[in-house]
Amino acid sequence: MKRITIDGNSAMAHIAYLMNDMAVIYPITPSSPMAEACDDFSTLGLTNIFENPVKITQMQSEAGVAGALHGALSSGALATTFTSSQGLLLMLPNMYKIAGEAMPCVIYVSSRSIATHALNIFCDHGDIYSSLQTGFNIISCSSVQEANDIAISTQLASLDCGLPFICFFDGFRTSHELNTIEQSTKQEILSIINNEHIVRFKNHALSCYKPYAKG
Repeated sequence: MKRITIDGNSAMAHIAYLMNDMAVIYPITPSSPMAEACDDFSTLGLTNIFENPVKITQMQSEAGVAGALHGALSSGALATTFTSSQGLLLMLPNMYKIAGEAMPCVIYVSSRSIATHALNIFCDHGDIYSSLQTGFNIISCSSVQEANDIAISTQLASLDCGLPFICFFDGFRTSHELNTIEQSTKQEILSIINNEHIVRFKNHALSCYKPYAKG
């Protein structure tokens, strides 16, 4: 552990970067700093817990992000994304498929009101409630420290049970709150991850060398 003063977005982005092979991104307030942080980490040449650089790909919309996320998971890549509000709603069609095919992944959400008669960037959980029927498991973080701790737990739980999760916190509240936390290091995460779960996931990747029927 190391003590560091950061906001919720940065705490969650740190864990997402360390525990994934790929992040598919598209900016939307207030989750954009998570995608930006991961892009910065990749540009600086930082590696994940497997000592590999994380591939960052920006799409043309959140709908494209969800399709690319589904494709990345199908190919055996540990992949993630960050979103909120209408951005999460645009991902719903693919989220049904990801959950139905029992693909482990975590979507990180800075929860924000769904814009209706007027643009609203303030926090409520309408976006999360809209995703209840997709089959994704949902876990909430209520502080910056929990953003670090629960992000790790969610990634591990997803690999353990082979199902996708949404890990969310309040947009503009926890996402932008500055606090001093005990941030987990790469070595600490490596000591608790179960490699058997990762091997199991990657063995189910689509491959022309080991063809099988799917869907």
